Amino acid sequence: MTVRPILIAGDPRLITPAAPVTVFDDELAAFVEDLFETLTAADGAGLAANQVGDPRAVFVYDLVDADGRQRGHVVNPVLETSAIPESMPDPDDLEGCLSVPGEWFPTGRAHGARVRGVDLRGDPVSVEGAGYLARCLQHETDHLAGRLYLDRLLGRNRREARRMIKQRQWTEPGRSWLPGVDPGMDDA
Repeated sequence: MTVRPILIAGDPRLITPAAPVTVFDDELAAFVEDLFETLTAADGAGLAANQVGDPRAVFVYDLVDADGRQRGHVVNPVLETSAIPESMPDPDDLEGCLSVPGEWFPTGRAHGARVRGVDLRGDPVSVEGAGYLARCLQHETDHLAGRLYLDRLLGRNRREARRMIKQRQWTEPGRSWLPGVDPGMDDA
């Protein structure tokens, strides 16, 4: 298993929609293990393949919510949600991203979500949750659609995020960080 570098906002691979997985083999299984290893090293809740520069439609999640530990993976996910709020989110409803390290912004998400897809063998899988798990499922499927959570921000939060991107000079491709190695990035 390998901890992989995580791409930082500004890299075009993060805004390129993922390609459906068509080959279910040992290499895919090893890649998913690398995603879990990277997620653990980064102390995150979810990680999509394109965040480590891989174009395949797969993500992993590992988090603790009110229902306990939720851990798994979904290949070729399709998302369904309850209503998504269109108004300014509660200022305490913060969301972060391993590809936007160290930053948190109020982000409106549906309270409930379900993702359907397949597992490593190509067998059907469905993951459903509310609250934190629902947020994670929406966040990771957004990644695979080529969308960062920053794209969902509204009003002053969107303006603040744009200023932050310019200030950090995250406008050039190829920037990344390695969990467990790059100081100050693990708190993302």
